[in-house]
Amino acid sequence: MLISLLSCSDNSALQNCIQTLPINIATDLNNPELINAQTPGGSANISGGNKGILLFNKNGTDFVAFDKLCPNDACTTPMTFENRLLKCSCDQSTYSVDFGGAPQTDGFICPAIEYRVTKTGTTIRISNF
Repeated sequence: MLISLLSCSDNSALQNCIQTLPINIATDLNNPELINAQTPGGSANISGGNKGILLFNKNGTDFVAFDKLCPNDACTTPMTFENRLLKCSCDQSTYSVDFGGAPQTDGFICPAIEYRVTKTGTTIRISNF
């Protein structure tokens, strides 16, 4: 039902949102820096992207990754992560890691930048292709 609502709405404002950078990062979950991301609900910060990348373990097998750049692009401070939400300190906007980085603050349209995550064994690959 949500998809049908979105397909009928005007998405031209989304064309002005920040686009992703070319990115292709491979890392091992056994890396000590990623120890917190090994458990469901855990996360880790990874270098890369615009302002760093948040890797989040949704349920033990599914991972998501988001650039910590605030979608409004005027903020120089990376977003923080708490309670499954990315938060921009400049305008207090929040973005859900459970819903593809969708804005959770009224009046905000652009989502957080999400990267593709594939897991093979203990290797995690973060890319935008």
